[in-house]
Amino acid sequence: MRTSVAIIGAGPAGLLLSHLLAGEGIESVVLESRSREYVEQRQRAGILEHGTAETLRKSGAGERMDREGLVHEGIELRFAGDGHRIDFAALAGRSVTVYAQTEVVKDLIALRLAAGGDVLFDAEAYEIVGVETDSPSVRYRHGGAEQELHADVVVAADGFHGIGRPTIPDSVLRTASREYPYAWLGITAQVPPSTDELIYCRHERGFALHSMRSALVSRLYLQVPADDDAANWSDEQVWNELDRRFEKRGWSLRHGPITEKSVTPMRSFVAEPMRYGQLFLAGDAAHIVPPTGAKGLNLAAADVTLLADALIEWYRSKDTAMLDAYPETALRRVWRAQQFSYFMTSMLHRDPAMDEYGARLQIAELDYVARSTAAATSLAENYTGLPRKSFQVP
Repeated sequence: MRTSVAIIGAGPAGLLLSHLLAGEGIESVVLESRSREYVEQRQRAGILEHGTAETLRKSGAGERMDREGLVHEGIELRFAGDGHRIDFAALAGRSVTVYAQTEVVKDLIALRLAAGGDVLFDAEAYEIVGVETDSPSVRYRHGGAEQELHADVVVAADGFHGIGRPTIPDSVLRTASREYPYAWLGITAQVPPSTDELIYCRHERGFALHSMRSALVSRLYLQVPADDDAANWSDEQVWNELDRRFEKRGWSLRHGPITEKSVTPMRSFVAEPMRYGQLFLAGDAAHIVPPTGAKGLNLAAADVTLLADALIEWYRSKDTAMLDAYPETALRRVWRAQQFSYFMTSMLHRDPAMDEYGARLQIAELDYVARSTAAATSLAENYTGLPRKSFQVP
């Protein structure tokens, strides 16, 4: 089989890239090792930056998002038993949309299949070859047979454990990472949210986050030890701990049936370069951020939006300038998101090794963000997503 762009991974990055290219008449094939059912049920992040929502909307993939998503114009920082609202609309002129990654994936799959797009599920890519030539290919297993997909370029949007990044020689690949000494216990509860906007809570017992999936479904998180297991927590223990950490005079947390419970590790990771020959990395294949800054999905969308424009320009005019600039331009945003995610994580979590001095520094920083227009504006700008022009290579 031959196509223009071979895409490994039917997550939001791979599917969005295929969708954007199709809008300009550029063929692609998406290879996904899992089943469609698995991909459409995979639970991930749920906050879309202003720019991500606009990309989906302008490309024709935002109809259900606009109908069912929840537009938020701020968040609450809660610490020392009090809440402080960060007004995104007033400070940055932008908003975010609460719309689960699972739903974005469902929408993109439906659009690609309705348009006759090639999305192959249960297609396990096991080798990428010829990336240093102008005719790379991906070898994969599908329908009980080994097959090969030839293309002009290969885009690995196949996640942290995919085959894309290891294809880059060790002599070329550089990585930087950080493991955090805590994790998140996340729950989904069939109960209306107790808040209109997300609450980020710093507490002596550890971080807590109140988010939501819809007007009827709450999503909540607790900081737990890095080696903890969801099985260690009964439903009663979860609600008791959430009550303690979110405690605020005049406010109460609604309880309801817990339908899902899991532990998410916290880590940061960046791989460079994001291009090797005709192989391009996008999304989690190239970078991971802790979820505190709500940047994972949005970085993936930013990667492929940039890459789509570069590929479109290349196919139109054979001008390689945008493709050549992709690694540096993408990494500028990646490292900005890394810094912001680290800032939010270190400001709100209780490190097991933290002493009284460190705890007081956290409170001082939170107090400064809550009181300073400049500091709050910086948080609002980064949280809602900086514009693309901020990262263009001169």
